[in-house]
Amino acid sequence: MQSIRYRLIEFFVIFVLVPTSFALEFNIWIKMAIGCLGFVYVVYVLLKVENNKFKIRQHINWKQFWMRTAIKLISISMLTAIYMYIFDVENLFVVIKNKRMIWALILFIYTIFSVYPQELIYRTFFFQRYESLFRNDALFILVNAALFSLAHLFFKNTLVMVLTFIGGILFALTFKKTKSTLLVSIEHAIYGCWLFTVGMGEMLGFPS
Repeated sequence: MQSIRYRLIEFFVIFVLVPTSFALEFNIWIKMAIGCLGFVYVVYVLLKVENNKFKIRQHINWKQFWMRTAIKLISISMLTAIYMYIFDVENLFVVIKNKRMIWALILFIYTIFSVYPQELIYRTFFFQRYESLFRNDALFILVNAALFSLAHLFFKNTLVMVLTFIGGILFALTFKKTKSTLLVSIEHAIYGCWLFTVGMGEMLGFPS
């Protein structure tokens, strides 16, 4: 285990400096290179330093997980549908009504290539590397959610920042309870796919 000083520098670079820099205007290929290098570093640390085996946890309470997720999804669905009906009714369910093949393709790509890497970085890596540095669990959850929201700063959209902060709290709580990257990725995918389905995908970077 590296020193606390090393982990604090690592924390600042990965979760503050890099996401903030992505909000600046510079070459997209450089941004992609930085992102790929960062992800490779995260996987390396998880495997070689934290000795993570990337195995599905045993004794997962699937029934409880699906019940909790369903309750949260119902609440999220109602609130976002009402928001779209009031403020952007033209885009309410626009993609699934007009471009179902694109809708299905985007959901697949988003789940595999966006959700899982995010959860690997912001929950698995973040919890294993930094949870021991915080004495207060609530503060740790809030910091995790705030940094997850900061990762979406490049969208330059206040609503996106609010939604990802709330999502960050939900995902952090799920990971805190289950310690399962699989479960938190499933939950993340479900909520993200719903936002795209209800018509909020464009502001979250989904092509529509």
